[in-house]
Amino acid sequence: MDPISETMKIGSAGMNAQATRLRVISENVANAQSTGNSPGADPYRRKTITFSQHVDRASGANTVQVKKIGRDMSAFPTEYNPSHPAANTQGYVKMPNINSVIEMSDMREASRSYEANVNMVEQAKAMLNRTIDLLK
Repeated sequence: MDPISETMKIGSAGMNAQATRLRVISENVANAQSTGNSPGADPYRRKTITFSQHVDRASGANTVQVKKIGRDMSAFPTEYNPSHPAANTQGYVKMPNINSVIEMSDMREASRSYEANVNMVEQAKAMLNRTIDLLK
């Protein structure tokens, strides 16, 4: 496989991985206040994502892929709200283990990584078009 096609394959794999990462982060942000419905019930648990290296057999290119979408098993913070339906006997409600500041910084990083992969694919496409123009 030629280097330009290989570059485009690597970039598109990176875009797919970062798009999945953005989806997971969006789910976390959307559920940052999702509590349980019954006393003592667990709230939404933060999702995590891990990546792994993948070697494309056709081209030999090292690409990235989603390895696993898991769950953050850290403790749930509690909030005193005795009128909430999920409050325990002491009046505390388990809240999701989501820190919005961390999620937003992860979102910014994933967005920038996605954008870098888009730029790489666009540059490879431009190089391919210039090569075709030279051959005319």
